[in-house]
This record gives sequence, structure tokens and C-alpha cells, in this order.
Amino acid sequence: MSDMSDLKQGARDAKTDLKDAWRKSDGESLGDKVATGTDRAKDKVADAGDELHEGADRASRDASYEQGRADEMSRSR
Repeated sequence: MSDMSDLKQGARDAKTDLKDAWRKSDGESLGDKVATGTDRAKDKVADAGDELHEGADRASRDASYEQGRADEMSRSR
């Protein structure tokens, strides 16, 4: 993962931890557990989306680089 994804993941985790602590401040109910579980699931989906986006960006850059190399090779002949 990139540094930006690590930062975003850390921020999401911190936010969810803070919300979880706030929910537990008056005792934990089943609703609190469900809400925290939902928050953590949303965070995992967002983390996976970030990784997918980074992979697509990397593939696009690699394809552009290879296309540029092919273009240069065809001109030099």
C-alpha cells in the first residue's frame, strides 16, 4: 500500500475507534456493537477501494509507459 493509503486507513481506524469509545462511554448495547461492526465493515470496503484504485492507476501508468516505448521504437527505425 502507498503512504497515502496508509494515512487514510489510519484515519479511518482512528475515527472508528473514537466512535466506538464514545458509544461505550455509557455502557455497551447490542446497537452499539452493530454500529461499530458496520463502521469497521465500511472502513474495510473503503480500504479495498483505495487498493483497487491504486492498482488501476499503476496499471494505467505502466501501459502508458509501454505505449510510449513502443512509439519511440517505431519512430527510430
